[in-house]
Amino acid sequence: MFVQADRTEELRGRILEVAEERFRQYGYTKTTMAEIAEDVDMSAANLYRYFRNKQDIAAACADRCMGERITLLREVARRPGLSAAVRLETFVLEMVQHTFEQATNQPKINELVETIARERQDIVHQKNKALQGLIAEILAQGNETGEFEVDDVLTAAHAVYAATAMFGVPIFMSLYTLAEFQSSARAVVEILIRGLRKA
Repeated sequence: MFVQADRTEELRGRILEVAEERFRQYGYTKTTMAEIAEDVDMSAANLYRYFRNKQDIAAACADRCMGERITLLREVARRPGLSAAVRLETFVLEMVQHTFEQATNQPKINELVETIARERQDIVHQKNKALQGLIAEILAQGNETGEFEVDDVLTAAHAVYAATAMFGVPIFMSLYTLAEFQSSARAVVEILIRGLRKA
């Protein structure tokens, strides 16, 4: 029983790896289930045993891509030795860097994520809540150290996320250089920190 379950998860993982590589190279719209099946050396009919359709495969790939960002930013949120203010700035600047790298090196994956953001908003909302949770951790730390005075940490975390969300959207990278994007991020965080100290 467990062996079968492990084998199923192993195959699902392999399908996602192969599909993601094809999405990176050709994009979501130009990829078919038959091509994914061929890449993973199975029939298209067999592929449907593991995923209902291409959108489900794409959603799982997008979830993994967005999960990479969560993992990166979780490390920043919990990195020892940083003040809350420095941690918040580092958090946003790491988001900028990750966004820049995605926009520059993985334009087809951005197409995939944008497509799934429209068609599977539940995934995006889940990841946004995770990011807001990490911001809440930073704000709570600021309260504990006396850097911030935030009465409602969760509401403030939502506001901070809303103010910085553009730095996690690859499409905006086409409008700015990396240096300009970083400068804007620092300016926004500086204003936010002033407000958090006065809250």
